[in-house]
Amino acid sequence: MNKQNILALALKPAMGVTKSVGIGIVLLLAAALVAIIMPSAASAQSPCEGPTATLLVTGLEGATGSTVGPDGALYVTEGAAGRISRVDPQTGEKTTFASGLPPSIIGIGGAIDVAFIDNIAYALVTLVGSQFGTSDVVGIYRVDGPDSFTVVADIGAFNLSHQPSGFDIAVPTGLQYALQTYRGGFLVTDGHLNRVLRVTLDGEVTVLIAFGNIVPTGLAVRGNTVYMAEAGPVPHLPQNGKVVSFEPKSPTAAVVASGARLLVDVEFGPGNGLYALSQGIFPVGSPPATPALHNTGSLVKVNGDGTFTFVMDSLDQPASLEFIGNSAYVVTLTGEIWKIDGVSCKL
Repeated sequence: MNKQNILALALKPAMGVTKSVGIGIVLLLAAALVAIIMPSAASAQSPCEGPTATLLVTGLEGATGSTVGPDGALYVTEGAAGRISRVDPQTGEKTTFASGLPPSIIGIGGAIDVAFIDNIAYALVTLVGSQFGTSDVVGIYRVDGPDSFTVVADIGAFNLSHQPSGFDIAVPTGLQYALQTYRGGFLVTDGHLNRVLRVTLDGEVTVLIAFGNIVPTGLAVRGNTVYMAEAGPVPHLPQNGKVVSFEPKSPTAAVVASGARLLVDVEFGPGNGLYALSQGIFPVGSPPATPALHNTGSLVKVNGDGTFTFVMDSLDQPASLEFIGNSAYVVTLTGEIWKIDGVSCKL
């Protein structure tokens, strides 16, 4: 029987039945017609099968930091090559955005992170200068062109004249890790001098908040609140891997969640969920700043009770995290970018 005949039967008065029964038949048959014409919401939706990872990019040289640019593309620092690359988040096509930045000297450092203000890119450069046999400046560089830059903040000079105390210092200029835009300027974490700096576009540098030996790494901002990842001191035990939060005048930071090893980044993702990146298991007996063991990293989600849910395991030395739409993008020290879909799936 076709759909037109079903509809005609539903509308035809029933013989020998009461009005209420007739109405009931009409409603039942009309419901059957709707079910035939329109598939149910459950069958129309694709099943949620959990997070899946796809290799998007290989061959990056000393990749560490990343950001989403004003054009919606990924921008990644390649410290070993002294450049910033632009990556299409759908195809993985990589092009050089800027080159000629100070490269890393000891395998980490050089151009370590990137951020945009008013469509202008800025690069954070670290572990260069006289201690490493170069004349390069430790600080923030404005990208003026494909191969031209201007130093807008000399963080190395500030650190030399404002040394913290309470822990051993091997590199007086510090090891800056993350560059985050904030109120028309920047926040910068220093994983060696254990503090967060506030830097203006005219080069003024101040200490926003200082810590003990907790190794601050990645940053995210929501309103006036700053969220920060802590790797924790060597050997980077799980209980020392934390996400904390603070505001501009906070004397201390509040713990948001803890329990994941060697956290290196924190970002807001789908549904305003807060996610963090664990680099993994630190090699026992290794010196500070040694990367985690291969394939021990994880993407984790912050829970309301202060714990983490592990979303994706076996990541290979992840270094930074970005979200575009519902997809996570993980940049690794091994020169790869992984796209993770289904991050918010309920398994």
